[in-house]
Parts: sequence; C-alpha cells; structure tokens
Amino acid sequence: MSDTPGRAVAPVTALLPLPTGGPVPAQDRLPDPLVPIYRSMTDAERSALWRQRLHEAEAGLTRLLAARGGDEVELTDWFNLQAEIFADLPDQLTAPSSEWQRVFFRGQALIERYLVSRYGEEILADWARANAEVHRVVEPDHGRGAADPIHRIARQAELYSSDYEWDDEWDDESDDTRGAGRDQAGHAALTITHCGIWDYRERARRSGVRLTLESPCTYCTEAMSANIRAKGYRPAHRLSNGPTGHGCHWESTATDGPAAATPDAARDPRQEP
Repeated sequence: MSDTPGRAVAPVTALLPLPTGGPVPAQDRLPDPLVPIYRSMTDAERSALWRQRLHEAEAGLTRLLAARGGDEVELTDWFNLQAEIFADLPDQLTAPSSEWQRVFFRGQALIERYLVSRYGEEILADWARANAEVHRVVEPDHGRGAADPIHRIARQAELYSSDYEWDDEWDDESDDTRGAGRDQAGHAALTITHCGIWDYRERARRSGVRLTLESPCTYCTEAMSANIRAKGYRPAHRLSNGPTGHGCHWESTATDGPAAATPDAARDPRQEP
C-alpha cells in the first residue's frame, strides 16, 4: 500500500474522467450477446448512477462508523471527511456526467484512505456490507430475479467504458430481460473482458494521484458480492488477467438459504487481480 497510517486525511487529487462512447441508435443495437445493452445510457442516466453510488458509499460509511462508535477526535475527522466528499458538488440539472464521475472518485478515494489508514484493508469488507444495506433499499427491483444485480454490474461496467458480455443467449421475447440468461429468475452471469477501472486508475497513477489500494479488485469484489447478497442471491466471481487485460466473471444465483452466509463459490484464491 502507498499510504502511511495517520489521523489526518490528506487531500485527494480529483481523477480525470475517462471518455465514454456516444449513444448507440436503437436500430444499431443488434441482438448479439457481445453488444453491451447499456452503451446507449443517456448522460442523465449516467449522472444518476454516479450520484446513487456516491450515496451508497457515504451512507454506508455512516452506518459503519455509527456501529463502531468512536471518540471526539474520530468524530471531528469524520465531519471533515464529509466536507471534503461533498465539496463543490456539480449542478444536478446542468452538469455533465463526467463531473459526477469526478466527485464519486474523489469520495471513493477519500473514504478508502480514511478507513485503511485507521483500520487496515480488512475493514473494507465491513464497509462493503454496510454499503450493501443502503444499496438494498435504494436500488430498485426490476422483476428480473437473479439478473437484477447482474444488470447493476453491467451498468457500472458501462460507466467505465469496460468491455463486457453476457454469458447466455439473448432472450428475444423481451428487451427488458435481454442478457439475463435463460433462467431469468434463478441465475444470471456476466463477464467483463476488459475492466475500464484499471485503465482509469493507471492513468491517474501516472498523473501523480496517490492510490490507497494496489488493486481496485480489493474493494470492488467485496462490494459487488455484498450487493448481490443484499438482494437475496448467492454471488460467485473469478478474476482474470490475460490478453484483453484485467477482467472478471460474475454470477448471481437464487438460494433457498440466507444469501449473506454463502461464500463466493467461484472465487479462486490463487487468481491475482
């Protein structure tokens, strides 16, 4: 890790947004499992998702810190951190999504540094679970069963201009369930073949931004697994690093038991992010 533990939260340089692809006309969106179905998200939709992710992250941290308690010094540090997270917010009606991306990344970086410097990387799993409780409430249920949390992962992948593909055939009967897999209610899977988060972070690192975590997968895998469990499904994932770059495979499966108690069956402890 690159940060030295300490109480003071150092300022975080805002990360530059990655360029995003333009909208894809409906007539050009072919029924092909390799075509990302969220490539045509509007700028307003992208901004809304960045804001929701920032809300989940900050509200989850509030839940976590309230449960842990703390002294006056920690409380003051927390107030100062909140002020930094919510400084110079863009205008919700006129700002482009790149501005909300900037604010989200600043908040994410500040929170990671705050937590890891005090409690170590192991606290990130607790933060992910706290965030997932917020996610459970604020993320709508779209009636696609186990595919709902996989669609959320796809939308996040699209925010980073990642390359991703659905693992099953398209469902031609309904546009709403495309890519969700043959068993819409019980199982869904997605593969990110090239993760744009790594591109973004490496650009930031080269420009002098000090990153707390060596790999984005350290927190990201905890967060997405927790979100799937919070929606009542069993997560599984595996990481990859090959000719197309860093990637990952995600599955969401219906479970008769408590999803929160189920480990990630497909995680390979030997796989480096």
